[in-house]
Amino acid sequence: MERIIGIQAGPVEVTAELDSSGTADAIWEALPIQGQVNLWGDEIYFTVPIALELDNARELVESGDLGYWPHGPAFCIFFGPTPISEGQEIRPASAVNVFGRIVGDPTVLKQVPSGTGILIERKLQS
Repeated sequence: MERIIGIQAGPVEVTAELDSSGTADAIWEALPIQGQVNLWGDEIYFTVPIALELDNARELVESGDLGYWPHGPAFCIFFGPTPISEGQEIRPASAVNVFGRIVGDPTVLKQVPSGTGILIERKLQS
């Protein structure tokens, strides 16, 4: 079964699909999650009430990837380069567990200012 989540940050709403990883399982079970947007380059991140270890972690990610950063612990949404990226690569502050992906264009998240409330919740399948 596909696990689809809705991400709403101010007026911006996107949908994402979770993969079959243990990190995705933990996120899914914790939903709904609310937070406050922090920006780091073209990355949104916010603290989540989940404690996990690195698992198949990545130092480089793709635009649209969802990541879990254990040092936060934080939910991260990547949509472009960060302050430590070289060129157009997307480099988190340190390795993250990638557990899902935005469906559609993740760059709409560039409209979300720091401090905006964010809500992650399960979406019903049609």
